[in-house]
Amino acid sequence: MKYLWWFGGLLWWLSGVAPATAQTPRASLPDTVRTAGVRPDSLRRRFDQERMLKGLKAYTKRKTIAGKAASALFNFTERREDQAGLDATLLDRQFDRHNYKIVRRINIRTLDAFGFSISDSMRVPRNILEKAGNTFHLKTTKARVRQVLLFEEGEELEPQALAESERLLRQTAELLDARVFVNERTSTPDSVDVQVITKDIFSISGSFQLRDVQAGVIGLRDVNFLGLGHQLRNRLEYGRRDEGPGARPFRYDGSYLVPFRSFFYGQARYREETRNREANVRLSRDFYSINTRYAGALSYDYADRLVAIAGSGGAEDPYIFRDLRYNVQDAWLGRALRPKSYDLGYESPGRMIVAGRVIRTSYDRKPTTDYQNASLLLGTFGYSVRRYYKDKYLFGFGRTEDIPTGTLASLTTGYEFNELENRRYYGLRLAYAGYHPQRGYLYLNGEFGSYLRGRGNDWQQGLVSGEVLYFTRLYHTGNYQWRHFLWQRNNLGLNRRPGEQPLGIEGERGLRGFQPNGLLTGTSRVTLNYEATVFTPVSFLGFRMAAVAFADVAWLNARTLNRVLPFHEAPYTGFGLGLRFRNEYAALRTFQITFGFYPRGMTSPNGIRIFENSRAYYDFSDFSFGQPGIIQYR
Repeated sequence: MKYLWWFGGLLWWLSGVAPATAQTPRASLPDTVRTAGVRPDSLRRRFDQERMLKGLKAYTKRKTIAGKAASALFNFTERREDQAGLDATLLDRQFDRHNYKIVRRINIRTLDAFGFSISDSMRVPRNILEKAGNTFHLKTTKARVRQVLLFEEGEELEPQALAESERLLRQTAELLDARVFVNERTSTPDSVDVQVITKDIFSISGSFQLRDVQAGVIGLRDVNFLGLGHQLRNRLEYGRRDEGPGARPFRYDGSYLVPFRSFFYGQARYREETRNREANVRLSRDFYSINTRYAGALSYDYADRLVAIAGSGGAEDPYIFRDLRYNVQDAWLGRALRPKSYDLGYESPGRMIVAGRVIRTSYDRKPTTDYQNASLLLGTFGYSVRRYYKDKYLFGFGRTEDIPTGTLASLTTGYEFNELENRRYYGLRLAYAGYHPQRGYLYLNGEFGSYLRGRGNDWQQGLVSGEVLYFTRLYHTGNYQWRHFLWQRNNLGLNRRPGEQPLGIEGERGLRGFQPNGLLTGTSRVTLNYEATVFTPVSFLGFRMAAVAFADVAWLNARTLNRVLPFHEAPYTGFGLGLRFRNEYAALRTFQITFGFYPRGMTSPNGIRIFENSRAYYDFSDFSFGQPGIIQYR
């Protein structure tokens, strides 16, 4: 294939579109180029590329033998997303004509949370509530916005930099929406001014729940502390009445995250509750963009908890609790490699990833002899293709949402050194997602991971998991809109250790709103969730309303741990109706009140529960690579 480029260059030269001179005297360059310190090669490369592509495209339309040969080799057919008019591709070519121009100026405009519109510059706060809300809000600083941009003043504008910057800004926790575009009125043949407009959310949120006179929950969050993008989260649950060893009357979970330059993030977290105390510090940089070449992280974790292992087997003593205390030191580094693209004019969206990781686990207290001090070395090789589409009324209520699609395949292998016997690890993941406005969204994911000890077939701590997420297109009836969601997940544990049955079915892991009567865990779980969401035109004080109906089914091998498939036990089910309120301008965006009915396994005798929650039940899975690791068993 490399000879195609030579053939293309020859055709370009033969068609007479090559520039008459190969060099431009520096004195003849425009002043804007000289003042920005531009290399003449950058401009010449962009102009030469455009002229070559136009000439080659014209040559493929010739009726000669050479023209037909060129037409067979080079494809200039309009892309599918262009033909369909989809407003959302990662390879957004709206500003392709400005590639490799010099960014002369970056003009940043940040909008307050209330009363402003990112698409209507004439919109301003009009009532006392909008004005009062902005008074208590500290706008995102321009320095924070510049941290997220993939281009700088005085540098060349790389392909996809504008579209990717807009997506990254929109995905930050402190911003509701963003637009990044070239100011065409001031654009010149060699340089551009870039306009960036962002709209904040109201970053401070809190919650208070009074369960009785002496018990409740207090939460405080700020996802844009001081306008710098720092995230502060605290949640305290007091007046708990847990019984048994290690019982505490409270539960606390807090974290603080700081963004740095070049997409580095530092985070500290602490959690304490009955039979569990955890602490973590982490410095990380992800493959945040398709053009990110390096990613990695350093972290330290500490945990002190009690774990339940099988007791004597009697009705009064099904489990016994033992101490587990350990710390984990973790480091990884990854490199993305860009394959060559033979599709002229378009950069390949695929990336090959090579990554390595070292994990050292040290136990101070062990519940059983199966827990061993260990050092795990992991290596991953994979291939990923990422594209993004834009749509509305998925998980939000009218804001722009980025839908990740693509494919991912990765193979992970490693070696663990432990006190008992060294063992190898093998993991495999395959994922796919596709989207079309008329057919909906489909996500498929399958994973396998397990340790192998010795030279035989002694597979240990294995897991097979699968996931299917589908939602239909958006249906319309008057001012009402709705979608159907279907989510199916499998987690099958293979030869897990004694005491390793962390799989439950409550909340996000299975039946939403479900509170089991006693300890209900297993080693394998299968869940099926259905939801219908109707978006209504009702709005009050910035909160939009949607009606929700759901049906959940979950199978769990809580009593037959020796069986891999959980279908030998009767399933647990849940059905419900609810109202979802969402304010796109606040950090705590979603609030839902739900009436649920659970025929079996609930704490309440009639199986009825009215509950509220503020966390989305569904979410997208991106196709960027994370750190190499063993498959998550939870």
